[in-house]
Amino acid sequence: MSALDWNVWFFINSILLGVGLAFDAFSVSLANSMQDGNMSRGRMIAIAGTFGFFQFLMPMIGWGIIRPFEVNFEIVQEIIPWVAMAVLVAVGVLMIVESVRKRDEDSEKLRIVGFRSLMVQGIATSLDALSVGLANTEYNLAGSLVSSLIIGAVTFGICIAGLFLGRRIGDRLGSRAGIVGGLILILIGIEICVKHYLGF
Repeated sequence: MSALDWNVWFFINSILLGVGLAFDAFSVSLANSMQDGNMSRGRMIAIAGTFGFFQFLMPMIGWGIIRPFEVNFEIVQEIIPWVAMAVLVAVGVLMIVESVRKRDEDSEKLRIVGFRSLMVQGIATSLDALSVGLANTEYNLAGSLVSSLIIGAVTFGICIAGLFLGRRIGDRLGSRAGIVGGLILILIGIEICVKHYLGF
């Protein structure tokens, strides 16, 4: 990708990719914040930053590491939706179980989404971004880096919006917020798998 290729369409395309890839991360952010009506801004930034980081990292991995093995990646690509679905369904079920067990406790004391769970969610919702790196084979390192940074930044902004929205919804749902959030994660996992096999 030469300097002449740095045009407005490059940035528009990267932004649109970011919006498309951020849908799952937005939904998971929504589900996470529904359980914590008093989530601090620092925690919101940390959660959105995690999703944004993985959405930046996966295209770079696809471009720089997996791309030389593109033939073998076709096999891996068939497994990715199943892995993402299994992870999100498992986290969703655990979220529902935890919410049912603790629904009579003070909701302000509940912090179901810990560091490890957040890392798992970040990876699961960004696995489809690996294919973006494979599609950007015409980009040089700088082009791939800038495109991935834009995707990560867009994801961060969209997840922040999802966290604020989820916090408001969670306040209204009360003790049921964790159950609804868990159901959302399960549906996202199923949606990722179905979308892949329908070719969307």
